[in-house]
Amino acid sequence: MLQQLLLMAPSGGQEGGGGGFSFFIFLGLFFLIIYFFMIRPQQKKAKDQKNFLSELKKGDRVVTIGGVYGKIVDMNEETYLLEVDQNVKIRVDKSVISLDMTKAMLDRTGKSDKGKDSK
Repeated sequence: MLQQLLLMAPSGGQEGGGGGFSFFIFLGLFFLIIYFFMIRPQQKKAKDQKNFLSELKKGDRVVTIGGVYGKIVDMNEETYLLEVDQNVKIRVDKSVISLDMTKAMLDRTGKSDKGKDSK
């Protein structure tokens, strides 16, 4: 692609009349592609993670980013208290709860997601 762009550039003795305008079109398309393939999906994932964390409640089973499985027994504004085994509890920050791993855990154990009807 770079070779084609270089071949399209005017050679030393010729004047390029519309070269500047086509460069701005190319630049605009480049940023549009970057937005739709990189920035927008990241924003959507961050929004989904925030919604997931706000909907968690006591009794929900979760997985941390480090791979610790547990059940929420207590929560406050910044942390969760997870029960990982009988009489074994750890306090973790809200940001370490993984949406992707929790979905995988639910799929693996055969439990259905909230709000879905089984027919």
